[in-house]
Amino acid sequence: MENTLHFKDLGLDNRLLKTLKHFDFKQATEIQQKAIPVAIAGKDLLASSKTGSGKTLAFVLPMLHKSLKNKAFSAKDPRGLILAPTRELAKQVYTELRSMLSGLSYEATLIVGGENFNDQVKALRRYPKFIVATPGRLADHLEHRSLYLDGLETLVLDEADRMLDLGFAPELRRIHNAAKHRRRQTLMFSATLDHAEVNEIAFEMQDAPKRIAVGVSNEEHKDITQKFYLCDHLDHKEAILERVLEEAQYKQLIIFTATRADTDRLTEKLNEQKLKAIALSGNLNQTQRNTIMSQFERGVFKILVTTDVASRGLDIANVTHVINFDMPKHTEEYVHRVGRTGRAGNKGDAISLVGPKDWDSFKRVEAYLQQDLQFSELEGLKGKFKGLKPRKPDFRGKVKSSKKAKPQAKKVAKKPAQRDKAFYQNVAVGDSVFIPKKKVAPKADDE
Repeated sequence: MENTLHFKDLGLDNRLLKTLKHFDFKQATEIQQKAIPVAIAGKDLLASSKTGSGKTLAFVLPMLHKSLKNKAFSAKDPRGLILAPTRELAKQVYTELRSMLSGLSYEATLIVGGENFNDQVKALRRYPKFIVATPGRLADHLEHRSLYLDGLETLVLDEADRMLDLGFAPELRRIHNAAKHRRRQTLMFSATLDHAEVNEIAFEMQDAPKRIAVGVSNEEHKDITQKFYLCDHLDHKEAILERVLEEAQYKQLIIFTATRADTDRLTEKLNEQKLKAIALSGNLNQTQRNTIMSQFERGVFKILVTTDVASRGLDIANVTHVINFDMPKHTEEYVHRVGRTGRAGNKGDAISLVGPKDWDSFKRVEAYLQQDLQFSELEGLKGKFKGLKPRKPDFRGKVKSSKKAKPQAKKVAKKPAQRDKAFYQNVAVGDSVFIPKKKVAPKADDE
């Protein structure tokens, strides 16, 4: 399919085309061109595409088109439900859904953990037609009977692989069973289609889905320049970070760390240098997280220091640089981290600092990307660390250890060592010499 299709060529309702025109969306991305016609036709869909490919509109638009063209199954139940793995991604999808609902008479609501449960119950009692939610909190509402899905028309699983990796399979099955009827359409999106659990749950929840793969999750992102620096230790990392921040011409920047403690420590250090940084980590409540993300999106802060909590769902055009202060533990997270920059056709820079503790993660990323990654150097900050050699299996050590096991068995079988005996008049009497008492001659009176 040629990459010249416009939204008006995809058979969408005119009311949606008017909204798209208002937001200056004209040409559809590849995933939108392939997914929207399939979804409009009413078929189930199992799709994968790389981050920043525009997949949100690929499921939002056909879901809304279906609602505009068909009569609702139920007057009270939601018509469309979108599930996302994290609160941040759910919020991002909800914002895009609200944009597409402008001018339409439909109401949508956001249901995620960390928010007041009773307030969500009140929102659900207004019978919104579309819901964006995280699986755990939505399953809670099903259990408390504040929500029914008998009339659900479209179920969307965004980043299904991530939801399964986070252990949401039981909640997804509970939601599926609450809306289990033959007229429900299920659209499932995943970073990869080679995920065993994704294929298993797709078999359970979908009816002969059409499979679409656009690009590969480990495909090189042409809009992003990747650089890697070898670091000796923590101080060396911080020195390289300081130099990068001095030289980089960035609008906004995200720094990813391994721990919450590193997030807070780096943020404090950057603010001492007057660099307008703010920290985001998993120990904050939802209100605090929302406030931080809002401030960063509005440009109040130029640098966001975070753990992997923000590696997905962030879509901020002004993020020109991503820095991996620590390499991610999970290889696929590298792709999601660097995908926070270079979005919507913009150029981006991804910089990774690789120390001895990061080496194994770096080698896994290299294998995952199927690239021979090269290291850059900064003048005056060249380190001594050159990488770790792969460990060779020591077969000789195994032979030695097996030989050592035999003498141990012999030791157990040995008889206990004989003790030295003491003798008295050439007779063995044991460890202590026993000396019999001398017989006393009877006294004369006894005779």
